[in-house]
Amino acid sequence: MYRSRPTGNLDSKALSYLSSMTEDSDLFYYDLLGSQAHVIMLYESDILSKKETIDILKGIDQLISNSASLNEYAESTAEDIHELIESAVIKMTTMNVGGKMHTARSRNDQVVLDIRMKLRDDLNRISSNLLGLINSLLSKARENIDTIMPMYTHLQQAQLGVLSHYLLSYCFSLLRNYERFSENYKRINVSPLGACAIGGSSMNIDRNKVASMLGFSGIVYNSVDATTSRDFLVEFSSNSLNTMLDLCRISEDFIIWSTSEFGFISLNDQFSSSSSAMPQKKNPDPLELIRGKTAMIEGNLVAISSIIKGLSSGYSRDLQEIKPLLWKTSSTLETSIEIMNGIVSTIFVDKDKMYAASAKSYAISLDIAEQLIMEGGISFRLSHKVIGTIVDYASRHGSIPLNLLTVSDIATSLKKIEFSHPILTPEKILTLIKLDTPENSIRFRKTKGSPNKNEQKIMIDHVEKVIFDYEKELELRSNKLHLGMDLLDKKIKHLINESS
Repeated sequence: MYRSRPTGNLDSKALSYLSSMTEDSDLFYYDLLGSQAHVIMLYESDILSKKETIDILKGIDQLISNSASLNEYAESTAEDIHELIESAVIKMTTMNVGGKMHTARSRNDQVVLDIRMKLRDDLNRISSNLLGLINSLLSKARENIDTIMPMYTHLQQAQLGVLSHYLLSYCFSLLRNYERFSENYKRINVSPLGACAIGGSSMNIDRNKVASMLGFSGIVYNSVDATTSRDFLVEFSSNSLNTMLDLCRISEDFIIWSTSEFGFISLNDQFSSSSSAMPQKKNPDPLELIRGKTAMIEGNLVAISSIIKGLSSGYSRDLQEIKPLLWKTSSTLETSIEIMNGIVSTIFVDKDKMYAASAKSYAISLDIAEQLIMEGGISFRLSHKVIGTIVDYASRHGSIPLNLLTVSDIATSLKKIEFSHPILTPEKILTLIKLDTPENSIRFRKTKGSPNKNEQKIMIDHVEKVIFDYEKELELRSNKLHLGMDLLDKKIKHLINESS
């Protein structure tokens, strides 16, 4: 249909190679909405007559209510969804009527309009799911304020903490991802339509009117920028990767903690797989796939930015290859968040195993070192040396828990570094060690953001308030979209009802 200068039809293999119909199926509905708004704007700008407008709108409405009618009317040689829809409307009306619906626009501004409309809907669902996951983490954190466990660096026990502290760390991290998506949404939710191929139109069209009917907050002002730029897609892909990386880290922790060796947690059977050969197995396959899909999303980001990297200003057909990457990123992220939400909300926490690991852990060492500083006035570096020497002794003599050491054990270990102190005698050091129970280890922490119970409650209250504010923001965002679409719907119904 678009072949005006070239004669004849495209070679069948060339058409298959050029076609984006498979990827464009996700844009079908949005292309129809964009066409409705554009046609009404053309009518209100005195470019289309009322009858022409109504005929086109009735054709589009038929496609919305019955997409199967595309097979009856559309050209089988269409390269993309835009050509397919236009050819169908032309056959439903006439070339002289349907052929006017593309006035003052190009596939170049049309396709990026469709992408923006789909992506903002995707982003609203992703943002809602993200807040749902954060709520589940927060709920699980409330249940585990007193669940003491070892915390790790380099996969080695580092300090004692509480499970709520760990879960809240991801609440904060995922809230930052929500904020990134909110900023991204503002840059997505502007209309490029009316920029035409690259340099605008000599027709007296109203770009802002179309934007308003489609729920956009405004327009991409510069026509070259409107048709060329895909930075908002790179930003979305980058934000998606950031979010997946957080899910990936949670997955890795949960996989390790659910092993027989740890046994800190157990996944609900609904989110576990079995082995085809080994009947005892309960595998964390969904978590493993989140790790794998994170790599795929990282690859998509590299691919999208690589496609854009090689292009000059203006639309190039290379940009077509971004769509399948984008849809895959969006759908994978949305599903991964939902799966993680299900896992978090149904996970079983073995508090006794976590406490048992904490009670015999050397992760209490820093707390004891700080007690030596406060009691004896020694430097941190000397205290570090003293406790490190005692831990080394305990480790070499059967991994004795520190609170089971004797005065003799401590005295013997300190001979190695020739430590002597009027206050910090072996007896005093043992007293301080026995005082530093797992419970006291947590209670003694004073810094903001630490596992101290009061700090946990403050953080929970803070996250709860932020979630509430963001849920209101998201609701407002969705309502603004609906208001725009309601305006479009009313105008369509008014025109069609007037003609009946």
